[in-house]
Amino acid sequence: MLAYTYAEKEKFELREKSKPELVNEGDAIVRVTLSSICTSDLHIKHGSVPRAVPGITVGHEMVGIVEKTGKDVEKVQPGDRVTVNVETFCGKCFFCQKGYVNNCTDRDGGWALGCRIDGGQAEYVRVPFADQGLNKIPEGVTDEEALFVGDILATGFWAARISEISSEDTVLILGAGPTGICTLLCVMLKKPAKIIVCEKDPMRIQFIKDHYPQVLTVTPDRAEEFVKTECPRRGADRVLEVAGAKETFELAWRCARPNGIVTVVALYEEPQTLPLPDMYGKNLTFKTGGVDGCDCEEILELIRQKKIDTTPLITHRFSLRDIEKAYDIFENKKENVIKIAVTP
Repeated sequence: MLAYTYAEKEKFELREKSKPELVNEGDAIVRVTLSSICTSDLHIKHGSVPRAVPGITVGHEMVGIVEKTGKDVEKVQPGDRVTVNVETFCGKCFFCQKGYVNNCTDRDGGWALGCRIDGGQAEYVRVPFADQGLNKIPEGVTDEEALFVGDILATGFWAARISEISSEDTVLILGAGPTGICTLLCVMLKKPAKIIVCEKDPMRIQFIKDHYPQVLTVTPDRAEEFVKTECPRRGADRVLEVAGAKETFELAWRCARPNGIVTVVALYEEPQTLPLPDMYGKNLTFKTGGVDGCDCEEILELIRQKKIDTTPLITHRFSLRDIEKAYDIFENKKENVIKIAVTP
């Protein structure tokens, strides 16, 4: 089968590989029907994910059809259309039982697919702990509607959930890339008093204005002043940092009101520093870390009910054979790209 592979730092290759087989009785083999490219794949390419293993098939955003299951798999069966969770988790360890599935203690726990074990920018993928990692796509929900459930939509949903958003809050989202837009969709479900999106790319600002006209937008150079004007409590009640730059990390705590919550969703390519003397007296609560993707069933139901729609994010479509061109467009932000759907 064809599989897009992490060869070495700064080099991915489209290779022929053997079709995966079951390794454990909790595994499932999924025929990939649609996958996508994530910014995290670019982090692997650039060598900023040390745990990524050269030789693995990349890709962790995918949907497909179950082809084969181990004897311990109970929740899905061959023929089921499924989303694939970005995280692998056993469901039994201390962290899984608490809902912190990103910290699963199994050898393959956490972000494994497309990082430490073969992922889904391929024709087939093996999914460990299939009962936890696969969710059936409801009738009436298309592959494109479900494509982002297991990763960036789960990330946005998790970020909105842990940010403790109330109907009285002003929420600031830093970044209107794919994950930022998914975060926006999930914040909108909380019905806060006001939502502000901060973004420097004019095309993405226009995307927000076109699709979500009720949302305020601002550029980073004006954000701090704008937030103080628009927020009645000297800053945003909740700030969600989704952009992943040094400037936005600093902007996040600067724009938060005293005693506010800053939720850091972004994955950075270098360490960030909190200048505590400058922050003294703001009394902020920071929530950080990788997504705990255990809400996928609820997200799929919201999609079925038409309360979430991520299909406008899909601006380009390519076949797996043309994935090099797809990566070039996505990485270099050509042609007003937001997300790319890849068919086998």
